[in-house]
Amino acid sequence: MDLGIRGKTAIVCASSKGLGRGSAQALAEAGVNLVLNARGEEALTATADAIRAACQVQVVTVPGDVTTDAIQAELVGQANEMAGGAVDILVNNAGGPPPGMWSDWDRADWEKALNGNMLTPIALIKAVLPGMIEKKWGRIVNITSGSVRSPIPILGLSNAARAGLTGYVAGTSRQVAQYGVVMNNLLPGAHDTDRIAALAASESKATGKSVDEVKAGRAEALPTKAIGTPEDFGQTCAFMCSDYVKFMIGQNILLDGGAFNSTT
Repeated sequence: MDLGIRGKTAIVCASSKGLGRGSAQALAEAGVNLVLNARGEEALTATADAIRAACQVQVVTVPGDVTTDAIQAELVGQANEMAGGAVDILVNNAGGPPPGMWSDWDRADWEKALNGNMLTPIALIKAVLPGMIEKKWGRIVNITSGSVRSPIPILGLSNAARAGLTGYVAGTSRQVAQYGVVMNNLLPGAHDTDRIAALAASESKATGKSVDEVKAGRAEALPTKAIGTPEDFGQTCAFMCSDYVKFMIGQNILLDGGAFNSTT
């Protein structure tokens, strides 16, 4: 399917591995030029090289901590330059805060979680919206978490920070839709990523089960009897960046293998 976005330019955050890489790969397959960011320069360079070779699109890397003003400015600047105007697509993504109990976290933990999973995405949204509004076209996808719909007790930091971003998107998306700017959230459940591996290791330590047993239990609990793949996730993200989502405004799209059960 031609998504109608060939030749456009996208920023994809946390895109050296996992869901971010899957999203970047799918966008490149749709003909989108990319500005990629991650903290690990080696993995980011390897991802960029692989995408260039496979898809023959332009790929620029901006390694560094996206929560800093300098990296945010460089990302947007590089993307605007590549686009020859204003960037077309923003995919916000960031690793989640560590698991724990309510009693584990102090103010510094909360500030770090809010900065990484709420304030930084909002800063990038604010930076790209004026250009998108001016040219009457833009797509923003925020990769959050299924915990926004069904909070996970040990992920209190993530639950709160991502819920805050969700509230911001709910209002802002409806303010900018009239200008051809479409903003939505994509909520992953269990996918085969480093994040799930880390959570499985934490559960293994707490329960005495092996990591493999924990992973098998997660898969068995899903209606699909299997966890998701970054590749499939990326294709959904790419569609949400397509020219065909003009009427999808401020939605929270679950991709969780049927884990959340509700009629609403």
